[in-house]
Amino acid sequence: MMSNRTYDRLKFIAQIVLPALATFYVTIAGLWGLPYPKEISGTVMAIDTLLGAILMISTSQYNKLNEVNTFHNKLDVEENEEEEE
Repeated sequence: MMSNRTYDRLKFIAQIVLPALATFYVTIAGLWGLPYPKEISGTVMAIDTLLGAILMISTSQYNKLNEVNTFHNKLDVEENEEEEE
């Protein structure tokens, strides 16, 4: 499991940096005649898609872990309440 800081940085890269980079290169390549705009932007977006999938898996695992922890905490509270009575 990755740290919150790592997750937040990767999420920023996936949501902002990589799409902006791909768009920037396609635009600049068209204006300046740079090579392979379709191939380079397609590669960047493929990396972005992979990163998004990894982040989705991480989020899913985190949520499942939180559900289990919440359930166990709820059981602990109920047991403590019963002991107090």
